[in-house]
Amino acid sequence: MDDVVHQRVRLGVLTIAHEARRVEFGYLRTQLDLTAGNLSKHLSVLEAAGLIEVEKGYEGRRGRTWVTLTTAGTAALAEEIKRLKLLIARVEESGR
Repeated sequence: MDDVVHQRVRLGVLTIAHEARRVEFGYLRTQLDLTAGNLSKHLSVLEAAGLIEVEKGYEGRRGRTWVTLTTAGTAALAEEIKRLKLLIARVEESGR
């Protein structure tokens, strides 16, 4: 499993971004129950890995930050899900 993706918060960010296509920072912070600083650090890791794009702009007069999944991020999320499914299958097989 990929340590960048597998971490709970980052996996949550990737999953929400995949569902939403473009997600606002405040929504992520609320959904993942994080402080702004904590979320920012996780976004920096994902952005440095090329898994998300971060766009800063304005909505009216308020500054906003939006997160979008990259093609590499979509592939990394799919690979993580595939590996988790294989792990679950192994556990279910051994429990019989």
